[in-house]
Amino acid sequence: MKYYLVKITLLMLGSGFMVSCTNASLKSDQPNIILIMPDDAGYGDYACLGSPIINTPAVDAFKEKSLLLTHFHVSPKCAPTSAALLSGRHDFKNGVTHTVFERERMSLETFTLSDMLRSSGYATGIFGKWHLGDEEAYLPENRGFDEVYIHGGGSIGQTFTGSCGDAPNNSNINPALWHNGTWEKTTGYCTDLFFDQATKWMDDQRQAGKPFFAYLPLNAPHGPFVLPDEYYQQYLGHPKLNDNLAKFYGMLEKIDTNFGQLLTQLEEWGIANNTIVIFMGSDNGGTKGVPIYNAGMREGKGSPYQGGTRVPCFFRWPDGGIPEGVETDALSAHLDIFPTFAEIVGAELSSKVMQQVEGRSLLPNWRTTLFVFYV
Repeated sequence: MKYYLVKITLLMLGSGFMVSCTNASLKSDQPNIILIMPDDAGYGDYACLGSPIINTPAVDAFKEKSLLLTHFHVSPKCAPTSAALLSGRHDFKNGVTHTVFERERMSLETFTLSDMLRSSGYATGIFGKWHLGDEEAYLPENRGFDEVYIHGGGSIGQTFTGSCGDAPNNSNINPALWHNGTWEKTTGYCTDLFFDQATKWMDDQRQAGKPFFAYLPLNAPHGPFVLPDEYYQQYLGHPKLNDNLAKFYGMLEKIDTNFGQLLTQLEEWGIANNTIVIFMGSDNGGTKGVPIYNAGMREGKGSPYQGGTRVPCFFRWPDGGIPEGVETDALSAHLDIFPTFAEIVGAELSSKVMQQVEGRSLLPNWRTTLFVFYV
């Protein structure tokens, strides 16, 4: 059964009219959910959002088929953002106050987004960067994820005093990755590996007829800027780019390429319409690309200003009635992801979890399209 909600509002705006229309259908079947979040990209690091240099055709095309939240905010750094996103509450209340020195470990009392979705019948998988504790009790396999394919620490090869660390001498190329309780030596570039493993796992769930939550918190384009030469040659020699910036853009373009391939695969499987795809442009404000284009914002990663917290967030779900090619400046944040998914899947939350969640469901934003006509 499908449920339809229709709302029409007319407002006089100077010489024009604003028409607010809602025409959304919500499937009763539980949709698949894919959430992709690059690390250290900025609002201005995508061609469709103003970057004069980067080539991101997949994200550009996705923008035309999705709802873009233009005032979506995260924490100023990565581990706090991940903690808030996975809990629906402020990062500090999860015990995550930094990215290192054991201040990145998410409280074991936190009921996670993956816990919630798994209890609602979903298969859950993480592919990329965890960064919420590398000790056994804190690992994602003990925080609601069935499939785990990650690196350690905050970036590949990164280790700090304490328990936050990756495999020794690890690299973005041919990395050792933690796969369901075992370190595995791989062959290939990290972004390709994470997308390939996620796609294979999603296909397994699809064939088994099980709804899935695939979480891809990627390590790129965070440093170290290590990638195959052929992935960034197109940016070398640009008068505004040094070698590291060329590599940064190459890493981000490779994410875009993999993202496009994933979207094509969903179409070929015939599940694109009832799969929610969320592309969060970054887990914090911009870094390397900020001097090139920062969408008019002040500062970047680590800052309390908009340049440190405002990131683009794209949502697509055709069967859920999300409008295509539309932008909204409604204030929203990473805290809102948890309650949004809880409402969609009809999760039964305990009073304790209800008290944990501080965000609000984004469904009202998804179901309202705004048009302005000037006469």
